[in-house]
Amino acid sequence: MAAAVLIQNLCKSYGTVPAVKDVSFQVNQGEIFGLLGPNGAGKTTTIRCLCTLAKPDSGTIELGGVSVVDQPREARKRLGYVAQEVALDKILTGRELLELQAALYHIPKVEARQRIEVLLEVLDLQSYADKKTGTYSGGLKRRIDLAAGLLHQPEVLVLDEPTVGLDIESRVVVWDFLRQLRSSGTTIVITSHYLEEIDALADRVGIIDRGLVIAEGTPSALKNRLGGDRITLRIREFTPVAEAERARHLLSQLSCVQEAKVNDNQANALNLVVTPDRDVLMTIQQSLQTAELPIFGISQSRPSLDDVYLAATGKTLLDAELSAASSRDLKAEKKQSMR
Repeated sequence: MAAAVLIQNLCKSYGTVPAVKDVSFQVNQGEIFGLLGPNGAGKTTTIRCLCTLAKPDSGTIELGGVSVVDQPREARKRLGYVAQEVALDKILTGRELLELQAALYHIPKVEARQRIEVLLEVLDLQSYADKKTGTYSGGLKRRIDLAAGLLHQPEVLVLDEPTVGLDIESRVVVWDFLRQLRSSGTTIVITSHYLEEIDALADRVGIIDRGLVIAEGTPSALKNRLGGDRITLRIREFTPVAEAERARHLLSQLSCVQEAKVNDNQANALNLVVTPDRDVLMTIQQSLQTAELPIFGISQSRPSLDDVYLAATGKTLLDAELSAASSRDLKAEKKQSMR
């Protein structure tokens, strides 16, 4: 059986800027596949190419064996797409919007009404269906947008940051619905930079950074590869680089410490991989205290997807987000100064 989604050696540039350098992954029938990475990593460009909204420079993209590049019309029949930005006609009610969407897909009226009622019920939208979408909250807009993407019963549903900006209640509704879709056999591809979302939903994960897939597998397998517990600690608030490096070297000599790195974006922060042991925190604290390097803060945890990202890139996902945001701000300032 052909993979539900197959992407091989995908490359896409905008002018001289490479957005996707060489992305390859496969999504199996009836699973949720999560693309995890910071803004600017190449997730949205990959999804736009998959959804026929952008033409790749090179590479292969298939939906159930159908080439997205060579047979875009056929590929769209198999595909449902919910974009990151919700764009709704504010003067239409939720029901009217879904009826319009059904007409665009040439779904017979009787069948369309049946599908609309089912979607309104499972997404808890019945009491809002006859109100104008311009009055909807962010969570309601996301849910009606999701319903619109599912009206034609696609084989593959693609969601670009499906719960960004939503409150906890709305996120839970969307998560539960996506699990129901998976159980019914729908294949789902999600892009997100929410670690807990991908960890909670995805059967398999692809971590993307700077236009490349740098890790792929089930969340548990990716975390298990790392072994050991994770410790993040900060020494005194204003720390010279030499002092941070001294702390790193000191901790690296401890038998319970498998790995020690100074955080790229915070000179006073160290990331450790340690052997699980109830006395490990005490050992680390005593070593730093003896060296007159007082601890400003310390925490211990089991490996997470952010640790997987850290191991692959040298940065946490939050650090990558901050770095991307800083880069965007600098570009905006430069553009403004040139005017």
